[in-house]
Amino acid sequence: MSTRQATAKEDPVITARDQLVAPMIKGEKPRERWRIGTEHEKLVYRRRDHGAPSYDEPGGIRDLLLALRRFGWEPVEEGGKVIAMTGRDGAVSLEPAGQLELSGAPLVNLHQTCAESARHLEQVKAIGECTGTGFLGLGMWPDKRRDELPVMPKGRYAIMLRHMPRVGSLGLDMMLRTCTIQTNLDYASEADMVQKFRVSLALQPLATALFANSPFTEGRPNGYLSYRSHIWSDTDPARTGMLPFVFEDGFGYARYVEYMLDVPMYFVFREGRYIDAAGQSFRDFLDGRLPALPGERPTEGDWIDHLSTAFPEVRLKSFLEMRGADGGPTSRICALPALWVGLLYDQGALDAAWELVKHWTLEEREALRNAVPEQALAAPVPGFGSLRELAREALAIARAGLRARAQQNAIGDDETGFLAPLDEIVASGKVPAQRLLDKFHGEWGGDISRVYEESF
Repeated sequence: MSTRQATAKEDPVITARDQLVAPMIKGEKPRERWRIGTEHEKLVYRRRDHGAPSYDEPGGIRDLLLALRRFGWEPVEEGGKVIAMTGRDGAVSLEPAGQLELSGAPLVNLHQTCAESARHLEQVKAIGECTGTGFLGLGMWPDKRRDELPVMPKGRYAIMLRHMPRVGSLGLDMMLRTCTIQTNLDYASEADMVQKFRVSLALQPLATALFANSPFTEGRPNGYLSYRSHIWSDTDPARTGMLPFVFEDGFGYARYVEYMLDVPMYFVFREGRYIDAAGQSFRDFLDGRLPALPGERPTEGDWIDHLSTAFPEVRLKSFLEMRGADGGPTSRICALPALWVGLLYDQGALDAAWELVKHWTLEEREALRNAVPEQALAAPVPGFGSLRELAREALAIARAGLRARAQQNAIGDDETGFLAPLDEIVASGKVPAQRLLDKFHGEWGGDISRVYEESF
């Protein structure tokens, strides 16, 4: 989740609807300026007992963040507490229970993206040797109850933790127990955004299946392959889901703005602190009738903040965010942007991907989304039999798209090699969660602590 550092003193007040569409329009870029942003979260644990370290304890999350200064990172504070570090590779920030996230810099190609991720992991592993901490690449804590997890000192999290139980039964699990990998991509125009949004939203269940990696809850199999994905089904229906309106005629920036105006607020950021506005209406805010700040009207910064508080499977800000994948180890961090760049950044590939999904009905898209957390690649798909068969075609399209980009590294390799982990998953038919379950029922003898041997 985004980290706010300060309130802009001259942040313009919103006086016209054009200002609500402006962030999306400003995101338009010519193809040569398209970039790749990768975000990945990891679980942090104490090596001595596999517990989740608190913020303040010696060798805990604060010490872990501050230790990044040795690699040139600079601290960001909120209320006198370090909540993030910034540097040439983007930002390292805290998720609600101390999950550590790298929000990577916008980069030109996948070689750079993968090198960035590798640098980050080398740095945190080196620090972990000093602090006695390790890192786990999964979609969800495999063995922790909610009450065993710390809460990080970020104002927006306190508001969300209070609000989540009012709107769903699994929102606290989403905040405290899950991890994801995310890819952020650009668009050239409104029409380009629409096509990319539709393709990526329809195919988001494919990413969920290929990266399914959360089969355990509190030490036992939970009946799902991506329990993280299932959690989103009962987190907050007003700000999650498959957004059927994206596939309707006339969809564009203005329609997404209307959706966001209907998403209830969480907060307003003023003078370094978060003001609780949970459940209140941004439409009322526009009219100066927000109960949390009566008489005030929102600024453009307030709108940018609000855009970050919706959590659909694909999210639009000044770029498109692919949000369907569980967290995982290093090789799969690189594979997720490879999948989406291959499908979306070459027009021939984008058109071919649209041909795969354009005939699906609303009911068929929803059925696939609902089936994937339990069935992964075995989920039924209209016209393909199973998602595994669709995956074969989608990966072939992505490979052709990456080949057409012709982005080579110093030894002449193009970007197609980053799809290799996904090719292996489809060839075997076994997603990462199924391999973990095989070990749990086999060589681990039901001992969930063995999962810590599967860390990065």
